[in-house]
Amino acid sequence: MTIFMRRVLAVCFIVSLSACATLKPIGDAVGGLFSDSDNAEPPAELTEYQAELKFEIVWDESDGEGLDEQLLNLVPAIANDKIIIADYEGLILAKRLTDGETIWEVETDLPISAGPVISQNLLFVATSKAQVLALNVETGEAVWKQRVSSEVLALPVIVGEILLVRTADGKEIALNRSTGEEIWSVAELTPALSIRGDGAPVVDGETVIIGSANGKLTALNLSDGAYLWDTSIATPRGRSEIDRLTDINGTPLLIGSTVYVSTYKSGLASVSTVDGDILWRNEGISSEHGLTADDYSYLYVTDSVSDLWKLDQDNGRSYWKQSALHRRQLSMPAVSDDYVFVGDFEGYLHCLSKTDGRLLGRVEITDEPIIAKPIIIDDMVYVYASDGTLAAVKVLLF
Repeated sequence: MTIFMRRVLAVCFIVSLSACATLKPIGDAVGGLFSDSDNAEPPAELTEYQAELKFEIVWDESDGEGLDEQLLNLVPAIANDKIIIADYEGLILAKRLTDGETIWEVETDLPISAGPVISQNLLFVATSKAQVLALNVETGEAVWKQRVSSEVLALPVIVGEILLVRTADGKEIALNRSTGEEIWSVAELTPALSIRGDGAPVVDGETVIIGSANGKLTALNLSDGAYLWDTSIATPRGRSEIDRLTDINGTPLLIGSTVYVSTYKSGLASVSTVDGDILWRNEGISSEHGLTADDYSYLYVTDSVSDLWKLDQDNGRSYWKQSALHRRQLSMPAVSDDYVFVGDFEGYLHCLSKTDGRLLGRVEITDEPIIAKPIIIDDMVYVYASDGTLAAVKVLLF
């Protein structure tokens, strides 16, 4: 049985058990999972095309168990000359960027569900057993461990000496970065049925902005968690709980005093961080991933059926749409000066032109899904796949 079918069956089982449940989007399979017209549509086959780029896999290592087909938020983190990864069994590895050699490794024996995230001399991971851990970046030595209210899927966010943690039961918790001591916590009302999202908050000055399962964007005060404003991005519609899903799953994207939000079924929106006013909507593109931006006023998004889009930040207007990778369960896109990179469910890394979205090249990293957003450092792309494969890839012109 494939990883795709196992996930589909798992979600269907959850739905049948209870109307009060949490669902996890399965890449671009979500549209088919809940839609009679689309549920048999297969992923696009990879076809021949005129490649304009080639790739050199500088190094690749397979250490640990990766995600082991679990629905987790394990991503690479880079600090100085190190790239650090974690697996679901609790192994944390620091590797040298240049050649992939292991610098240190630590067995925490804890089920890591989110991270790592690096801030100065500390790295943070969270677990499915409702714990947050801080470790020394240089040695992997444990610094502190703190229990929270439930499983953590969102990446922790660090602002000065505050560590923000969003839990699966809808709580926003502020911890002291150095000690793990709780500073404040705020709980939100969640709908009976929601997507099991991994979106983190973003912070604009003293304002914490959170996308919620109820379709609202909410702003809190960073120092004490006090309510500032909220705005409805998605409104529930339909008769069934599944029809009425309105989740904001991806992490909002903050640029200046504007935050960009993607929703599960109700499109994209641009919102002022000052007062929550909606600046524009694009209801034709929905995504559970979140958005990526470049330095030239453009947004990039993988939609709910794994079509890729380039949009204008000022008005949400589309510049191009690439459908050649339709339903290939694409990762969130990463952008460089000239290229857009995404991973897919068969372990391929794809490169597209930022100008018009045409396919420029692809390389097979592994035969398991690439779920984590690729990381671009200079002329290298770092890819972490769900089976624990970590690779450094260089893009070359023919």
